[in-house]
Amino acid sequence: MGPRFPLLVAALASCLPPALGCVICDTKVVEALKSLEMDYLPGHLETEHHKNLMKRVNQAVQDFKDLPLDEDSYMGVVDEPTLEKASWSLLKDLKRITDSDVKGELFVKELFWMLHQQKETFARYVALFQKDAFCPNKCGMMLQTLIWCSNCQKQVHACRKSMDCGERNVKVHEMEDMILDCELNWHQASQGLTDYSFYRVWRNKSETLLYKGKEPTLIKTMVEPKDAGTYRCQLGTVKSSPATIIRFHVKGCFAIGLRRILDTPLIP
Repeated sequence: MGPRFPLLVAALASCLPPALGCVICDTKVVEALKSLEMDYLPGHLETEHHKNLMKRVNQAVQDFKDLPLDEDSYMGVVDEPTLEKASWSLLKDLKRITDSDVKGELFVKELFWMLHQQKETFARYVALFQKDAFCPNKCGMMLQTLIWCSNCQKQVHACRKSMDCGERNVKVHEMEDMILDCELNWHQASQGLTDYSFYRVWRNKSETLLYKGKEPTLIKTMVEPKDAGTYRCQLGTVKSSPATIIRFHVKGCFAIGLRRILDTPLIP
């Protein structure tokens, strides 16, 4: 392969901006890189170049933690789904290279070009995470498990907004069902949630617990005029603070409902 081969390895690796980083937190990536060294390099690259090549590769996948922090693109953390997508993309491309059975200088070129492309892919994933998935709650407290790229440590992050998630006006007719829905879009993505609790709020501000459990809806069948009024839903967390609080103002169109019943013929 000639004496210029070590220079080729060093030159290609130095062209890579600080990259990837967090993917090294995935054990599947660590195992794949180990397999690359132990199983693929023998027979595809001269032995004296193995150590230097793997040093450069490992550095490339660790250097993302050195990227400048930016609240729009990178703040040093990712969530588990983002890490999983980035790792799968890297592993897929690495397998494509090894399945091709490419050797020598061509193998080195393809490997580092792939890492360059994967760096850009990861940057897009993490930017989307910070735009759409990081603290998507407009109100309440969302608990997320985040991975710190600098040390691969997992911590639960509490994204705190106002616990008051507003009021809902609900209209029901007599003898129909009243359905109060307390679930918000981000509830299923949050961790550390416990139970939904629905309360009837009386005029003197006292409350009566109507339901407590995992279901986010309260259903009252065959409503009557006495069911009109104010209700409150609270979603609990493993922490002391609730995740969300929503109030419902139920108004009844009872005369209309009664008229419907009276106007319905007994015999079709």
